[in-house]
Amino acid sequence: MAESCPSIKNILLLDSEGKRVAVKYYSDDWPTLNAKLAFEKAVFTKTQKTNARTEAEIAMFENNIVVYKFIQDLHFFVTGGDDENELILATVLQGFFDAVGLLLRNNVDKREALENLDLILLCLDEIVDGGLILETEASVIAGKVSSHSMDTSAPLSEQTITQALATAREHLTRSLLK
Repeated sequence: MAESCPSIKNILLLDSEGKRVAVKYYSDDWPTLNAKLAFEKAVFTKTQKTNARTEAEIAMFENNIVVYKFIQDLHFFVTGGDDENELILATVLQGFFDAVGLLLRNNVDKREALENLDLILLCLDEIVDGGLILETEASVIAGKVSSHSMDTSAPLSEQTITQALATAREHLTRSLLK
């Protein structure tokens, strides 16, 4: 790969116990599932005591730069090589973090993420392809992802079960808050 083209090795979304919610690997640095799980556990263990809730933190780990941020019970990680620009990795992380917030209507927690795992995986696909960064603007990422799924303003008969339940939950919440 050309030196001028930044690349991402993986994007991880782990829960508060270090378990996978959504992960995507773009390099062969971790050839087996066990190697990937060991890397995830090691990164989680190294970063869990930090307070990366307000802004992204950066750590060097196994000759990689890991940029990470936490919200509720979710831990977001973006990994690049030790020669990558931290600002670019942080921009990818922020784009993913903000796009997930937009897609989950700012209700970002593990349960909501698992219920909308399809959107999060589409989000990863829109951000990075084969390690190359495609998009970092959260509103553009969320727009592309939501265009793949039905609009919530569509009639309930044209929505999937998950979307219909999300719409119903939203309407119920609004009516209870009035």
